[in-house]
Amino acid sequence: MPDVWFPNLGIEINSLSRVAFSLFGIDVYWYGILIGGGIILATYIAMRYMKSIGGNPEDISDFMLYGIIFCIIGARLYYVIFEWEMYKDNPLEIFNLREGGLAIYGGIIAAIIFGIFFTKRRNLDFWAMADVIAPSVPIGQAIGRFGNFFNREAFGGYTDGLFAMRYKLSQVSSGNLTDDILAHTVTVNGVEYIQVHPTFMYEALWNVGVIIILMTLRKKGKLKRRILPMYFVLYGLGRIWIEGLRTDSLYLLGSPIRVSQALSGLLIIFGIVLIFVIKPNGGAGKKYGYGYFN
Repeated sequence: MPDVWFPNLGIEINSLSRVAFSLFGIDVYWYGILIGGGIILATYIAMRYMKSIGGNPEDISDFMLYGIIFCIIGARLYYVIFEWEMYKDNPLEIFNLREGGLAIYGGIIAAIIFGIFFTKRRNLDFWAMADVIAPSVPIGQAIGRFGNFFNREAFGGYTDGLFAMRYKLSQVSSGNLTDDILAHTVTVNGVEYIQVHPTFMYEALWNVGVIIILMTLRKKGKLKRRILPMYFVLYGLGRIWIEGLRTDSLYLLGSPIRVSQALSGLLIIFGIVLIFVIKPNGGAGKKYGYGYFN
């Protein structure tokens, strides 16, 4: 029987292993490969764009080289803070990234904080540089989401819609299962499956749309120095919807409020305000370094 099944699309995947390969006896997971690959591709595209507009690609590579470290720390801290019950009795597990547990919003927050210090140190305009980098962020997100697919996580509740996805019940963490999912398990030839929303795919597809919109706006010279705020708005809108479908959401201090939905709402408001507040030709005294802002 297939490991993963999209019954209404007629797609079956017979073997889906979390492990891509082993190196010197150490398993290398698809989760890490896809996240790393997404970061590398996003960096490459941002560097090419920077070069194409007469800027210095090293500003991007240097930012990413150090920024990635802060992003990983931020993504992990964000997850651990809101899942502290899981780690308080075994704090060493905080460092076990091989089992997942990275929250994208934590990484974004860390990247912005680091970006402010980085651009200030180099006398660059933060919002101008963000115009170059922001459209690449959802590229990395879209690719990285498929790491959740291999890990059999970040899925939604039960559905029988067109994109309904089946995982073998035995291969899914019990912590991600709800009563509704368990009430709709499907048994085929003695193998029990859950049938759920593939929310990892929804978010990946949403990110593709965000990429197209941001790159189009940038190419046409729209919203100069405000591409990052537009990212906040667009990604936030999608995340509010998708997060509502997921079964593994982080909640705010034991309340029924989903952290990512609350933060997405704040980012949408913040992004809209910034779009009207930030001036397209600001940053007096800063060096732009590229013709896009001339």
